[in-house]
Amino acid sequence: MAEGKLLVGVDIGASSIKVVQIKESRRALSIIRHAHVELPRDTIIDGHVMNPSVVTEALQEVFARAKITQKEVAIGVYGQSVIVRKIAMPLMTKEELQESIGWEAEQHIPFDIKQMTFDYEVLNRFPEEQRMDVLLVAAKRDEVNDVATVVRDAKLKPLVVDINAFAMQNCLEKALNGLPKDRTVAIVDVGAANTTINVLSRGTSAFTREIQTAGASITEEVRKQCNLGWEQAEAYKCGSQGGLVPQDVNAAIDLACGHLAGEIHRSLDFYLATSGEADITRIYLCGGGASLAPLSRAIEEKARRPVEIFDPVSAFAIDKRVDEAALRARGPQVAVALGLALRRVKEVRT
Repeated sequence: MAEGKLLVGVDIGASSIKVVQIKESRRALSIIRHAHVELPRDTIIDGHVMNPSVVTEALQEVFARAKITQKEVAIGVYGQSVIVRKIAMPLMTKEELQESIGWEAEQHIPFDIKQMTFDYEVLNRFPEEQRMDVLLVAAKRDEVNDVATVVRDAKLKPLVVDINAFAMQNCLEKALNGLPKDRTVAIVDVGAANTTINVLSRGTSAFTREIQTAGASITEEVRKQCNLGWEQAEAYKCGSQGGLVPQDVNAAIDLACGHLAGEIHRSLDFYLATSGEADITRIYLCGGGASLAPLSRAIEEKARRPVEIFDPVSAFAIDKRVDEAALRARGPQVAVALGLALRRVKEVRT
């Protein structure tokens, strides 16, 4: 492998697996392969692999569908066992930081440090104040190993393990030609089982949060309120049932979207209250939930900030081998996979 070669992005979500392969040229980055495969319910719960053999088979199937032969991949992890903290530390050299980061991690990670794998990156240095901001990221070692194992069992090579919140941040940075340095924005990914929030202030991640209310919660609310089976409730939510949607179903969808929007709003308000930032100027919405018009309206109404449906595909050229219509229809759902596909074999720590 040549140093710096792009990896295949593999997003293993609660309801499906998405893969994207990108090719780099002098003129543009092009999406040259893409596919997705649905997963049975409860195959993955809050990032935990509950049925490894099903995930391994789905990975093999999705790579076959996409006709991807490259084995080197970047994978993402998410869920309540993933910890992200921005911490203030005294100004020090790289060598001094490397020696002291373990002790710092123990103070900020609410789990036994022996059970965790962690990494860090210096965000900002303030020489005049003799301090610096460091981003500390940790995940339970067993859960990372579980995901990596099913990927290896599918005859793939996981060379990079990223956090989903940072993968979608990388994708947004590419789409905007750089993150805004003069204002604060948020990117919100509403998946099937988790909603991931990443607040970006002055070009860096300032706050992340995982909410265990997401697309499946909306389906469950419709199921209970309207006395429907899960599949029928899901079909109504996704607009694939056909015909007119009953009024009580629309009301249940609106109610559930309002609940989720309220949780997103409270998370953003918590960040503002604890950070001292003036405001969040825009919310970028992606994931499967981005296709729900009542959800984007509810977030805009409750958060009182403009919401933009984030279409990550627009930042890339699309190869003729890709089903462009299918890819664009799923555009907001591939933000994490695209962000992972921007990772490389060897990257230098800053």
